[in-house]
This record gives sequence, structure tokens and C-alpha cells, in this order.
Amino acid sequence: MRRAWPWLAALLPAAGCGLVSAALTLGLPALPVVRLSIDIATAVLLVGLALSAAGLAVAAGVTLTRRRAERRQQKALAEAGATAAHDRRRFLQRLDHELKNPLTAMQAGLALAKDSASGTSEALGSVEAQVRRISRLTADLRKLAELETRPLELAPVDLADLLTQVVELGRERANSRRLTLTLPQAPWPLPTISGDADLLLLVAHNLLDNAIKYSRPGDTLEVRASEDGQWVVVEVADTGPGIPAAEAPHVWEELYRGRAARSVPGSGLGLALTQAIVLRHGGRIAVRNREGQGTVVTVRLPQRQA
Repeated sequence: MRRAWPWLAALLPAAGCGLVSAALTLGLPALPVVRLSIDIATAVLLVGLALSAAGLAVAAGVTLTRRRAERRQQKALAEAGATAAHDRRRFLQRLDHELKNPLTAMQAGLALAKDSASGTSEALGSVEAQVRRISRLTADLRKLAELETRPLELAPVDLADLLTQVVELGRERANSRRLTLTLPQAPWPLPTISGDADLLLLVAHNLLDNAIKYSRPGDTLEVRASEDGQWVVVEVADTGPGIPAAEAPHVWEELYRGRAARSVPGSGLGLALTQAIVLRHGGRIAVRNREGQGTVVTVRLPQRQA
């Protein structure tokens, strides 16, 4: 009924004018006592038909517009579904790859332990290392899944203090890299934000840990924080090798590991987890990169409202 109303409305002028025309032609007593000719009746009928034709054209336009909108919506839903299915297949392929390697190493280690008593200690050490790798992977997957539903424990967070803690811990792993922290002091210190302190600590840790892992001894690492309007901005920069152009668009994807990352321990979920935390806090995260010169990851978080 809802789809038919434009057509019914378009036919009303023709029906109404047809009745008037018939009445004029037949000279019904209910009409005013004025003798009208057949030409007037015909003219009324033609006016009604013209109005109905215009109404039908409008109804056709409304229907066509609706159908086009429905087709666009169906196409968008189909594309979104196809994209989601493609992403899911790619994620499962990466997960299969990430699990297959340690499981293969564990099988080889157990076989070695079974065949050689002298190699038992070395084999068990290899198995233990792979078990730890799988444990980290599953733990990070669980964290990523929980972030979608877990309520944030919001409280005032002093980012300056949080970054200081992370940098102090990072200096223990920097290994001859120059690591500096720059915080605003004048005319006022860095404002606080509202957030989950444990999760934000994980963000800062992941970004600095990546900068350390993918840079070289002698490189410079900088952690910088500033205020920009209603945002608090944190940057983690390094003078490492940077990210190859072909890999840069994929760095936020779950389990994605670029060429350089394959020889570095990790689950491939650090940046995906970091992005999820920042987005849950209403923030933004982006990476700027020059291959061969270095990388800057920028996090923007909204200031705490007074």
C-alpha cells in the first residue's frame, strides 16, 4: 500500500474530473442550473487527464528514485559483506600461519627429544619457547576480542606521568639507542585525560616497544607529548629503516607482519590492539613514514572535560 500511494494519488485528478465531466454532459440536477455545452465537459475531462498524466510521471519518478536507492543500498551491503568475508579469510589464513610455525617447531623438538637423550634439554627449551609464543598470541587475541565489549574503567589519567614510566622502562631495553622524552612545562603542563590507565599504558608501551624493536643501535627514539586544542597529542618517533610503501597500508591489520617483522619476536597484534584502545577512548591514531629515514606514530586523545 505504501508503494502504491503515488499511483493512486496520480489517478485522483482524472477520476474527479471524469465525474465532473460526466455530470456536465448528462446535466445532472445536482449541478447548478446552468446549461453547459459538451465542449466544457470535454475540457474538464482533458484537464483531469493532463493532471493525472503529470501525477503519473511524478509517481514514476518517485518509484524509480526509490528503486535506485534500494539497489545502491543492496550493492553497498553486498560489498560490505564481501569485504568482511575477505578480511575474515585473510585473518584466518594469517592465524593458521602464525600457529603452524610454532606447532611445527614443537613437533620437531619433541621428535628430537624422543630420538636422542642428549638433545632432550635443547628440544624441551625450544618447545617451551614456542608454547610461550602461542600463549602471547592467544592472550593478545583475547584482549582484542574483549575490547569490543569490555566497559572502560574511566578515571583521570596523567599522561605525563604515564609516559615517564614507559620511557624509564624502555631505557632498559634501548641498547645504545638515544631515547628522549619531551613534555611541555610552560606555560602549563600536559592536561589530564579521561581513560583507562592500564590500557593507555599498553598503548604507550606497544608503540615504544615497536620503535625499539624495529630500529638499530645508534638510532634516535623520541617520545613527545603536546596539547593541541581539545586534544592531547603523543608521538613516538624513530630514525629506523621505516616501513616499505607496500606494507604501510596494512600495519593496523590483525596478525599482519611485514618483511622486516618476520625475524622479530611478536604476535602481529600489537598495533591492531593499540588502535582498538585508542578508538575506544574516542581518539585517533596515524602513522607517518619515510622509508630509510624513520617512522612517527601519532596518537590524539580528547582532553578530560572539567
